[in-house]
Amino acid sequence: MAGHSKWANIQHRKGRQDAKRGKVFTKLIKEITVAARMGGGDVSANPRLRLAIDKAKGESMPKDNIENAIKRGTGQLEGVTYEEARYEGYGIAGAAVIVDCLTDNKTRTVADVRHAFSKYGGNMGTDGCVAFQFKHCGQLMFAPGTNEDALMEAALEAGAEDVVTNDDGSIEVITGPWEFTMVKETLEKAGFNAEFGEVSMKAQNETELSGDDAARMQKLLDALESLDDVQEVYTSAVLDE
Repeated sequence: MAGHSKWANIQHRKGRQDAKRGKVFTKLIKEITVAARMGGGDVSANPRLRLAIDKAKGESMPKDNIENAIKRGTGQLEGVTYEEARYEGYGIAGAAVIVDCLTDNKTRTVADVRHAFSKYGGNMGTDGCVAFQFKHCGQLMFAPGTNEDALMEAALEAGAEDVVTNDDGSIEVITGPWEFTMVKETLEKAGFNAEFGEVSMKAQNETELSGDDAARMQKLLDALESLDDVQEVYTSAVLDE
């Protein structure tokens, strides 16, 4: 058993993500382009590309946008070349933060990320300073009241790595990053539909923040997420509403 307010937190995060849908297409096009450039345009042989396309379809991205992004990645169409960059640091009360970016100008990006950290009470650290505190994995969150035994059996049969029941009754299914889509689809066929799912950097230990500290941490996360070059922001902070 773990996580006293996991369900409330995941709903809060989902709501914030839905509110930022305007930037979602831009981020997904970048990710599809980079995935295709690095691993080729064949979805069956490129799990990162498959995952990116699944996310794009989940956001109702038009098929033409997806195909053009793949073609830019494989060189069939001209386009900007993006590089991956990861920055790490600390937020309020030492909460760990990872910022993953895709950029065509690393000098600009690192300056923007450093400025956001310093302006909102965080500190940008060195490469690797917090990454060891996170695990790259898929997470599927099921609502309180889900049949725990049946879900656990189905999830482990589908190839999940772990099933965790939280104090609030919500259930997390943990998968390998590239097995996420397969496990999700298998569980859906068995009648288990996750309320929320993503491939993420999952914090191994959480830092619970409330009151002013939670508000300040949210401002820092919002500032980082609003940067054009930022794809994802991961944190060990758990913010009480």
